[in-house]
Amino acid sequence: QVHLVESGGGLVQAGGSLRLICVVSVETFSAYGVGWFRQAPGNEREFVAAANWGRGSIHYADHVKGRFTISRDNAKKTVYLQLDSLKPEDTAVYYCAAGLHPIAPMRENQYDYWGQGTQVTVSS
Repeated sequence: QVHLVESGGGLVQAGGSLRLICVVSVETFSAYGVGWFRQAPGNEREFVAAANWGRGSIHYADHVKGRFTISRDNAKKTVYLQLDSLKPEDTAVYYCAAGLHPIAPMRENQYDYWGQGTQVTVSS
């Protein structure tokens, strides 16, 4: 069983930064691709960023390119999402997800395991 726990969300002013953390409890961390998604009130959940370091692939949604960065610490089995230059429209619950070698990492159905989410609120 794979277990994911997110943290690091909070309230920040526009232009500020946050670092989201996703701890992945799994034996073979390197075998999994990890994605970040978000859901704002009244909206569907949308793709933010994904990485499959085994395949050497990293993807970002267009609206976060250049502002968000996904990274990992293998020893800690942890994936990070650095959020910089935050905007009010980035306000959402952010979820991390894990799947074995997702072929289409921007699609939710590629991931079998999800965390509980962490709230990010950006004030103007």
